[in-house]
Amino acid sequence: MKLIFEYEEQTTGYLSDENISIGLPNELIRNELPLPNVSEIEVIRHYTNLSKKNFGVDLGFYPLGSCTMKYNPKINEDVAALEGFRNLHPLSKENCIQGSLQLMWELEQYLKEITGMDTFSLQPAAGAQGELLGLMIAKVYFKQKNKKRAKVIIPDSAHGTNPATAAMCKYETIVIPSDIRGNIDLQKFKQSLNDEIAVVMLTNPNTLGLFEENILEVCDLAHNNGTLMYCDGANMNALLGITRPGDQGFDMIHLNLHKSFSTPHGGGGPGAGVLGVKSFLSDYLPLPRIIKQNNKYIFDNTKEKSVGKIRSFYGNFGMLVRACSYIMSWGSNIRKVSEHAVLNANYLLSLLKEVYDLPYNRKCAHEFVISSEKFGEKSALNIAKRLLDYGFHPPTIYFPLIVQEALMIEPTETESKETLDRFAFVLRSIAHELRENPQVVNGAPYTTPVGRLDEITAARKPNLRWAPPK
Repeated sequence: MKLIFEYEEQTTGYLSDENISIGLPNELIRNELPLPNVSEIEVIRHYTNLSKKNFGVDLGFYPLGSCTMKYNPKINEDVAALEGFRNLHPLSKENCIQGSLQLMWELEQYLKEITGMDTFSLQPAAGAQGELLGLMIAKVYFKQKNKKRAKVIIPDSAHGTNPATAAMCKYETIVIPSDIRGNIDLQKFKQSLNDEIAVVMLTNPNTLGLFEENILEVCDLAHNNGTLMYCDGANMNALLGITRPGDQGFDMIHLNLHKSFSTPHGGGGPGAGVLGVKSFLSDYLPLPRIIKQNNKYIFDNTKEKSVGKIRSFYGNFGMLVRACSYIMSWGSNIRKVSEHAVLNANYLLSLLKEVYDLPYNRKCAHEFVISSEKFGEKSALNIAKRLLDYGFHPPTIYFPLIVQEALMIEPTETESKETLDRFAFVLRSIAHELRENPQVVNGAPYTTPVGRLDEITAARKPNLRWAPPK
């Protein structure tokens, strides 16, 4: 279909149907397109003002627990924007992209050293896709062993993607409760192990922000049962340079490069959920793999056991460049990332635990969960809304589900003591408001462009139709 626009020198700023020749029925052609005739400065001001209504980590504290919303150093953006990376075509021949292949190969070596795994696939575009790949590999692994294992053990403190991924792979999920210290209940775990269990999916530290104290015994019990251990690596920001999941006994781990390694996060992507495995699972990883051969980097497509591609080409390359830049900038000092993240979390916890309830009274890892249950139903939601009036993005609320009125807070290593002090002061002030004048908190926010929304109706009956201003 050929579309021809014939422009006339008019000042109306609109295209009328008299100016359009198009092979469509008249009833499908709009008489006028509402395209205003505006100057450059008006366009700039419009979009600049729109941007000020959004919140991002470059504007303020972003304490979303379980998400590791850390600052993204701009040097990583500069590296990813280098012409050789920015204009790289995915169908380029190997001999023309040796530098890019080397970067991906070296990133894999860094990730192997950090996690204790033997091989990585950089293809998965998100953590959930990394999980999916891990369970796909488990399916093929047991099928080739002629073993029918159709169940996956997941603790009640797991990320929601874990049971969802298991269901996508047609596994039955067995949920194990947490004990009084926030670990997976060891006795119930032992009772659930049998020859039907294919995989145990654990997040370590778990979503309570607590390190699994019995992780070595859990892994030994699983392996003695012929079961694979999968680590959800979303909380790897607590462990960098301190301990390695591979040394703890895990057979697989996905890493969110858009969390632990400071690539851009949120807004729908792009992400990167690379998957690492022990050597006995390496041949199942997606193809192509990048290998070094005779001082040259090549694509290897020779592994017949591979589960196949999980994403086009070789993953989100720009995210891989940023992650590699981030890791290289820290080098052997990468342990400081996690040391500061853990310090910040425990410092903030110490300022809040006397005002809010602490369901598990332990030192946390890089994040922690407190409860506002004593302030009543929906108090966590009301606190989150009230935080907006003070210029703070709310933390994660109502997760994990095992804590009533949960506030899940992760400061990351990039925040200063002054920021943490200010955030703690505001949360303590809101607690005072809830005791003395709760209606103020329950009606928040007051300073945002849009006030309190009917979120249930918005979710169940969304109105996405655009209507011109009256």
